[in-house]
Amino acid sequence: MFSIVLVRPQIPHNTGAIGRLCVGLGITLNLIKPLGFRLDEKAVERAGLDYWKNLDLRIHDTWEDYLESEKPQRLFMLSTHGERSLYECRFEKSDALVFGNEGSGLPPEFYERYKDRLFKIPMPGEHARSINLANAVSIAAYECYRQISFCDLV
Repeated sequence: MFSIVLVRPQIPHNTGAIGRLCVGLGITLNLIKPLGFRLDEKAVERAGLDYWKNLDLRIHDTWEDYLESEKPQRLFMLSTHGERSLYECRFEKSDALVFGNEGSGLPPEFYERYKDRLFKIPMPGEHARSINLANAVSIAAYECYRQISFCDLV
């Protein structure tokens, strides 16, 4: 099944909520260091509830370590800097959905390196720059799940 990747996450309760989401979907959560918190912090535990113990969690020291160990087939980078909509994506089971951190997004070099893999969640409202990371991951993960599940039924 597809996976979620958080690059340098900063807010523990977002990561906890995303972990809980991953358990619900039966998918892996990959965290790329450095983390802006300790995984044993109460905020992570509180947001993840008792689901956290069932999470397939993989922690990587660097982006290159992640690529080497996980060998993702295709990457989809989600960012407010994307020009194409998430809803243009055609997902497959082996895809990885990659998100930057809450403060600065993806590392600057990703915007050039992965410009052909950069997508955004449409936001027609004019007064918000972005939405909460946990919400963004939920939107993208369930779109991916919807497409994959629908393909399995057809």
